[in-house]
Amino acid sequence: MTDNAHENREELIPPFVETSGDYYQRQFEKIGSRARFTWTFNWVAALLGPVWFGMRGLWNWGLPFIILETFAVIQLARGLFGDLGAEARDRIAQIEGTLEFRHKQLAAAIEKQSDKVEVFERAIQSLQNAITDINLEIVQAEAAATTVALFGLGMLLVVKLVEGVIANPALEKRFSQWLSDRTLTNGLSPLRTTITVAFVILIFTVSIIHFAFPGTLEWLATFPTDRQIRLSGIAFVERIFDAARAGGGYLFDSISYGIRVVLDGLEVLFVQSPWPVIASFIILLTWLSAGTKGAIAAAGFLLYMGLFGFWEKAMTTLALLGTAALLSISLGIPLGLFSARRPRFYAVIRPIMDFMQTMPSFVFMIPVIAFFSVGKPAAVITTMIFGGTPVVRLTVLGMRGVPESIREAAIAYGASKWFLLTKVDLPLASPSILAGVNQTIMLSLAMVVVASLIGAKGLGEDVLEALQYSSVGQGILAGFAILFCAMILNQIVQGKRD
Repeated sequence: MTDNAHENREELIPPFVETSGDYYQRQFEKIGSRARFTWTFNWVAALLGPVWFGMRGLWNWGLPFIILETFAVIQLARGLFGDLGAEARDRIAQIEGTLEFRHKQLAAAIEKQSDKVEVFERAIQSLQNAITDINLEIVQAEAAATTVALFGLGMLLVVKLVEGVIANPALEKRFSQWLSDRTLTNGLSPLRTTITVAFVILIFTVSIIHFAFPGTLEWLATFPTDRQIRLSGIAFVERIFDAARAGGGYLFDSISYGIRVVLDGLEVLFVQSPWPVIASFIILLTWLSAGTKGAIAAAGFLLYMGLFGFWEKAMTTLALLGTAALLSISLGIPLGLFSARRPRFYAVIRPIMDFMQTMPSFVFMIPVIAFFSVGKPAAVITTMIFGGTPVVRLTVLGMRGVPESIREAAIAYGASKWFLLTKVDLPLASPSILAGVNQTIMLSLAMVVVASLIGAKGLGEDVLEALQYSSVGQGILAGFAILFCAMILNQIVQGKRD
């Protein structure tokens, strides 16, 4: 750095910090003169804590410090003023209500000379033992109040120490960024200071009242609302779905019919064909894609399914999965190719795909059942919603990753749009597209068990039964069968590229 640049940097520090310019000039020069971390301590930042960082616009540090200080202050307030046994006393009150009811039952049983007298006596004794144990917990909790307070105090001091050490380097880094980007926050804005102080006071006050003095303000524990709002929302959503079912019945029937045609065809191929034919076909396909080792592994997986009686259900799963994956890929790759060169269109469908991937599967099963009823078509649609987006995203990513220089060279030599797509874009984007295909298949397979809840047959049904009846052996064996199906498909799709 030249002397002139160094002088200009020092001259810009006072207008950047606005207060204590000389102090920060010395500290910034000390920090900037060394490549490694330099020890400095800002007493004002340590005392004000997150308020100082918020005033300076350093919210990336201020927010974590608010959380840490709030937790420390809560522990300190709980230890000094809080009732650490309040929760346990509430549990005792609940148990005492049950105990009173059991005493009435015991009295009635003795009066009637019932054979349940001993049962009620054991229940009463169990409840009394529970009360004794909880009373012991209350004594221990109240005895630990000093420890909790000391822990909170110690943590608060440690956080204050860290705040004082971090403050100057963090502000110096912001100053270096500000030198090249003057739009960054600098100085001490009265509005920012007011907002920071109000925010920190609000967080501290509400948190301390809620955790250290529970029950003082009931609205802190339960959001103030009206049950009628929820009921009105439910009624509104149901009216929308009723109108959609009434107006789109033909469309939903047509979609179900199309899915059923593809699914029936694959079930004929996988389920009704002789097992040696299907096994030979899968092994040969794996050999062509992944080589001899892949074919041997596929043969072993198929042997496992046959020996343990999973053959028919595994083939049913492959048919269902194949239908969902085939439709997802057939729709996803063209959609990805169309979106890759149209950023505005992709900006529209990307939030929709985000919604499809983030919404829990059990939630979007509800509208699918409402429109398509239960059964295999509904299971296929649910699987497509969950697993259909990766192929679109990765197709777009692959197409956008094609070097423009190569495309421009092809265009310069007179390549048509079709030639450009088939001979340039798709070959170069194929690794990403195939990765999307693989991810779609794997995510579709992950829906096997969930889809069994709405009428899909196959291996997911065995796993679901194992969950319902705690059949560990059945669940593990069926789970391995699902795993082997996934490994076979992965070998076929990825092949030697792995």
